[in-house]
Amino acid sequence: GCSGIQRASESGLACGGGWNAMTILYAIIARRQTVLAEETQSTGNFVQIARVLLGKISADDGKMTYVYDNSYVFHYLVDDGVVYMCMVDDAQNGKRRIPFAFLETIKDRFKSMYGDSIRTAIHFAMDKEFGPTLKAQMLHYNGPNADAMSEVNQKMDDVKNVMVQNIEMVLERGEKLELLVDKTEQLQSSADTFKFTSNKLKNVMFWKTVKFYAIIAFVIALVIIIISMIACGADYSQCKSDDDGH
Repeated sequence: GCSGIQRASESGLACGGGWNAMTILYAIIARRQTVLAEETQSTGNFVQIARVLLGKISADDGKMTYVYDNSYVFHYLVDDGVVYMCMVDDAQNGKRRIPFAFLETIKDRFKSMYGDSIRTAIHFAMDKEFGPTLKAQMLHYNGPNADAMSEVNQKMDDVKNVMVQNIEMVLERGEKLELLVDKTEQLQSSADTFKFTSNKLKNVMFWKTVKFYAIIAFVIALVIIIISMIACGADYSQCKSDDDGH
């Protein structure tokens, strides 16, 4: 049947026998729970649900699919401790080739661009620079030719063996969240979050700079005082005597 835990087939056929379009609505890249980049084409609380999932995902390399409420699907792969995740509206079709091809593409590009810096990057460190790449790839893989392209460029022969679970199985009691998705609006929260994080980081760096120069000024003043005290005495009596002598 088409209820309970979804075992998505590779054929892309819906339960009613017709073809349904699949849309990648959201993508996130994170090192454990440190979000490095994020992009979404919809509004909803799936961002919070993704954060909950990040806390449940093992750091071991692997791939997994979670179905939420028989409507939306979270696909992810873990590579070297980094989670690459996307959400699609394709629980009935169960087509995994496209989203996993998308994840492989963004993984390869992300690693190529940032290398070892991924291991130590702070929250949203790559969001501004890599966000446009996420958006462009989402648009590409949401296009009409994505399925043919992903089949030709298939890198994951074992996609059909990826385990699929109902998302409630990984959420502990009390953590069940209602998934809300509105595809009629462009979500601004990612941009707002990045702006807030950037401003906060800018303020932190500004005060660090101020503190640095204040310390330098203090050290210079202290050195001048010490030199003058050595030359003139602790009470500057020697320098005063010289002035009186003249």
